[in-house]
Amino acid sequence: MTKKADGKVLAQNKKASHDYFIEDTYECGLVLTGTEIKSLRNGRANLSDSFATIRNAEAFVHNMHISPFEQGNRNNPTDPTRARKLLLKKAEINKLIGASKQEGYTLVPLKIYIRNGYAKLLIGLGKGKKQYDKRDTAAKRDAQRDIQRALREKQKIAR
Repeated sequence: MTKKADGKVLAQNKKASHDYFIEDTYECGLVLTGTEIKSLRNGRANLSDSFATIRNAEAFVHNMHISPFEQGNRNNPTDPTRARKLLLKKAEINKLIGASKQEGYTLVPLKIYIRNGYAKLLIGLGKGKKQYDKRDTAAKRDAQRDIQRALREKQKIAR
């Protein structure tokens, strides 16, 4: 049940694809306060070092930093990295419970975006990469870049 983000991307975890093999992605809603969504719309969110867990058949995202809204009122949350509840269907939560219990798998937040006026979080089921996997991925990326560069040069010469 892979879903793609098609809204305005507010924050992205670029390090996730470097550290994990993302096998499956899920789109989920976020439970936020009014000032948090205003801050999110201003692009004041950070997903690095964040992770998702499942407790008591409910999903939560931890260490996701949403800066306090400057023009906010006294009801602003005091902790910008508080655990925020994720809105998923029961069947999806059950699937994620089974998958995340396996050795080496974790739930990684990938990006936050706005879809139809609602803040959505794309989480991925990721398996951690070893150091040699990271080097292999970087080597493949560099080789692909060299191939593309050579093709562009060849096209320039042909003109």
